[in-house]
Amino acid sequence: MADVLRVFFDGEAEVAVRGLWRKLAKAGVAAPTDKRPQLTLAAASAIPQKTRDELRAELEMLAMPSLWLRTLGTFTSTENVLMLGAVVDGELLAVHSAVHDVLAGKVKNPSAYYLPGSWLPHCVLAQGCSDAEIVTGFTALHPVEPVRADVAEIGIVDTRTGAVDVLL
Repeated sequence: MADVLRVFFDGEAEVAVRGLWRKLAKAGVAAPTDKRPQLTLAAASAIPQKTRDELRAELEMLAMPSLWLRTLGTFTSTENVLMLGAVVDGELLAVHSAVHDVLAGKVKNPSAYYLPGSWLPHCVLAQGCSDAEIVTGFTALHPVEPVRADVAEIGIVDTRTGAVDVLL
């Protein structure tokens, strides 16, 4: 994917997630310490400027809920991921649905992983792990304290360059 719509957390939540990343590193599991903790709302090969402007206008009208990151889990897509899952409530689903209403039919190659009905809201703790690293990481973090994350920023990240187009 090239354009990814991401939610970035407030400072307190960012510190909490980075603390989890440090615990993983101490246990020998590589964590994405060079990135900002985040949650992905949508991804596509391209989100055109006009659609970005529409997203910006929509996001400004929405009430952004606080996120509760509390479920330590794992999944495999193209590689193993250790994640902290968000509690899914009506407010979060409403924001996600509104975002995808704006994107529908206007982006190139949307990722099915992030479409309504398929989306698993989460913050990546470690990615590309071996099965043994998943077990080690889970053991190092369990039980995890819930992290309350307020939305500090929402932006489209160009995964090729790392540039962020801040929408909110």
